[in-house]
Amino acid sequence: MRQENASQNSFARLWRQVMFVPMLHSRWLTADARSRLTTKIAEAELGHRGEVFLIVENTLPLQDAYHGNARERAIDLFSEYRVWDTEENTGVLVYVNICEHSLDIIADRGISSHVSPTVWRAMCDKALVSIAGKKTEASLAGLLDEIGQLLRQYYHLEHNPSGNELSNTVVFLK
Repeated sequence: MRQENASQNSFARLWRQVMFVPMLHSRWLTADARSRLTTKIAEAELGHRGEVFLIVENTLPLQDAYHGNARERAIDLFSEYRVWDTEENTGVLVYVNICEHSLDIIADRGISSHVSPTVWRAMCDKALVSIAGKKTEASLAGLLDEIGQLLRQYYHLEHNPSGNELSNTVVFLK
């Protein structure tokens, strides 16, 4: 999976979205796989005050594909799904765009004050290697575990009260 650093107009990116055939690429995301990843999100949220949110999207919206990249889409979704709106600003969005072969982590300012962008990028790169090896679900499960460990390091709770500011359900945007 590739990472686009700067947004630039791209006819090739738009064409990829138009020609993408979801049933050939997102077969791994079955109802059972979504259920297992939802469970992984719940496990990743134990023992700390952070929130983890996972969005998997087949393609960029066609109206945005020429002018925007997957990272910009992730930032838009971070806002749209209100991941930034947690009490202590500890929301972390994991965004996977299947067509663009990209994975991004968008972290709110609370956790970003403790974790450098290079750490987030290294976590993405590690997951992308496994995804390229056709182990997408396992890769995302491992990434969710790593994010949970990182959040526990900075926002540990001895007693984990029941409280969930964001849904743990995997969001799949077709």
